Amino acid sequence: MLDDHLVQKLEGVQARLEALDQKLSDPAVLAKPEQYTKLARERSEMAKVVNAYIEYKKVEAELTEARELARGDDTDMKELAREEVEELEPQIETLTDRIKLLLVPADPDDSRNTLLEIRAGTGGEEAALFAGDLFRMYSRYAERQGWKVEIMSRSESESGGIKEIVALVSGKEVYGKLRFEAGVHRVQRVPVTESQGRIHTSAATVAVLPEAQDVDVQIADKDLRIDIYRSSGPGGQSVNTTDSAVRVTHIPSGLVVICQDEKSQHKNKAQALKILKTRILEVEREKQHAEMQDQRKSLVGSGDRSEKIRTYNFPQDRLTDHRIGYTRHDLASVLDGDLDDLIMSLREHHQVERLRQEGIS
Repeated sequence: MLDDHLVQKLEGVQARLEALDQKLSDPAVLAKPEQYTKLARERSEMAKVVNAYIEYKKVEAELTEARELARGDDTDMKELAREEVEELEPQIETLTDRIKLLLVPADPDDSRNTLLEIRAGTGGEEAALFAGDLFRMYSRYAERQGWKVEIMSRSESESGGIKEIVALVSGKEVYGKLRFEAGVHRVQRVPVTESQGRIHTSAATVAVLPEAQDVDVQIADKDLRIDIYRSSGPGGQSVNTTDSAVRVTHIPSGLVVICQDEKSQHKNKAQALKILKTRILEVEREKQHAEMQDQRKSLVGSGDRSEKIRTYNFPQDRLTDHRIGYTRHDLASVLDGDLDDLIMSLREHHQVERLRQEGIS
């Protein structure tokens, strides 16, 4: 059941929704597309809360009536009323939980496209092979979600693994679903190069960054140094015979991005600038987050990329997410992109923590 504090909050949301309806019909607002879009987005979020609250009040009224009838003298009516109470009480609990979650402000970044960066860590060639496994896992998950994966930059190892790969993942609610994948992923298995069957431990790091928009980051031309050179692949072999690889250096921050996958110099430059803007935005966000360290620690892990978040144990066919104590015993399905249950568990944990922070319990 909703307590008085939450009811008061919901009444305020309902009043705000009515005020937004009036604003959205104002000719002055209609004449300003950016303002109208912002208010319309806010109204959409408010409407979800209000609609759930209206449904809650309807079910609550029915439950109150059923409970009164269950205390009456009519034997047949009492039995029917008790059955109705048993049906309505779980509905009230479900609606209460739903309303609490809806009252937590949505993260505007959740709807953004995402730069997914995977790098081989400790473990040499085995780490590079594992980084390739992770990229295939996320690519298959993206396919299941109907997302598009565009490789922006890729560096392969001699064995065909991945030293580093950067991909833009586009679609609905990409960052909201992938954000908790950031961190160190550890693998325990027998490498294909191991003749004595010994288990090795290797690692790869995953970074998940919401794509920067032009309105987020402005970069002056004077702050950039752009170098053009010939692309090369594993072992130094020539990828093409033209100077199309691009290295962009952001002078104030020292950030460097290299793109060489495309044969067009212009396409490589555009991709490098897109990656650079996203990384600069992430640096700025990290500065802001550092000022709210206590809040960060209460979320799923600390978000620190040096933190081991997950282990893929092949001998035991076990995946363990160390932040929430999640365990599964079907690595083949996981590596084939079956991540829905894991990602849902991480998001639910995050939502519970946010409820606590907002003082909604």
